[in-house]
Amino acid sequence: QVQLAESGGGLVQAGGSLRLLCTASGRTFTNYNMAWFRQAPGKEREFVSGISSSGLSIYYADSVKGRSTISRDNARNTVSLQMNRLEPEDTAIYYCAARGRALVPTNMDGYEYWGQGTQVTVSL
Repeated sequence: QVQLAESGGGLVQAGGSLRLLCTASGRTFTNYNMAWFRQAPGKEREFVSGISSSGLSIYYADSVKGRSTISRDNARNTVSLQMNRLEPEDTAIYYCAARGRALVPTNMDGYEYWGQGTQVTVSL
């Protein structure tokens, strides 16, 4: 079992920045590929960004590419998502997910463990 806890969400004005943090506990963190998803009201949960267990492979959704940076600290069992130039369309609950197998898929079904989510609200 892997337990994931997100933090860092909040209310921010458009154009601002937030840094989301996911802290993992339980099994060996370096065995897991990690990802961030988000779910806006009335919409399906969607992939935002992912990072391989080594940190060498990184992926972004087109909607956040160039505005966001994912990173992980395997010594601290954390993965973070720095989001800049936030837009109202970024408003959603952001979830951290872990996958104990190869690859970093963009579909929800590819991940075994999920956090409870952290709310990000971007106002005009």
